Amino acid sequence: MPTAAKAVAALCLAALGYLASEVLKTLLPASTYFGNFSIYNAVIGAVVGWIVVGTRAGRGTKDAIANGLTGVAALIFWCVFVHASLEMFNLSMKRRYDGPVEAFSAIFEIGIEYAGLLMNPMMISTLLIGALLTGYFSEYAARSWK
Repeated sequence: MPTAAKAVAALCLAALGYLASEVLKTLLPASTYFGNFSIYNAVIGAVVGWIVVGTRAGRGTKDAIANGLTGVAALIFWCVFVHASLEMFNLSMKRRYDGPVEAFSAIFEIGIEYAGLLMNPMMISTLLIGALLTGYFSEYAARSWK
């Protein structure tokens, strides 16, 4: 059932996913082709915000902070997983893997490589501040609009 907390959490994590994508773009070489990278991450953020953060809002301030951190952790996981899977699919279309097991294990190898890109002080601070704001705003929405 739609609630204000779910909508606010979805909007907050969609905005955070888009903002973090734009920050990440500045950390990579200028010749990198991104396509719809930011939009994919915003959509993933909206879904994660609706399902993970929005359903847990309304339990108090301490839980709001934990809720925001959990939402951002889920956002990072799903974004890395989706983009690693897309990269594996692109490489498999170029016949870089000998079989499906090798291709499946490549998802995790690529994912670890992508997660390493996030270990930057600018990315970490962006994601932490976004987590706190997402948790706070979804908690506020849950208390204000029932």
